Amino acid sequence: YGLVTQSRLGHAFMGEYYQRHVPSEDVACPCGKHLQTRDHILLDCERYDEHRHHLAALRPDLNGTHALLSTRKGISALAKFIQSSGAFTKTGEPPPLDPIHPP
Repeated sequence: YGLVTQSRLGHAFMGEYYQRHVPSEDVACPCGKHLQTRDHILLDCERYDEHRHHLAALRPDLNGTHALLSTRKGISALAKFIQSSGAFTKTGEPPPLDPIHPP
């Protein structure tokens, strides 16, 4: 849950964090958005469209990211989203598939 905590606190690998704390890093999202924010990653970024189904069950409650970041159900969904997508990691890429333990 380390990346979950980092993303909830805004201290994760993303442009929004870099803008405040590591100005030498690029703050743009690889999708082309000028500033990569937590909300952009969770709600809009096309790079993570195929992984957003983990968050879909929260849609009726998802007003921005409040339910996602502050409820038990939301945090569990966020963990699944991060694990499958690689969001909030340095590469922002999904982890390689494990041929021994497929998903």
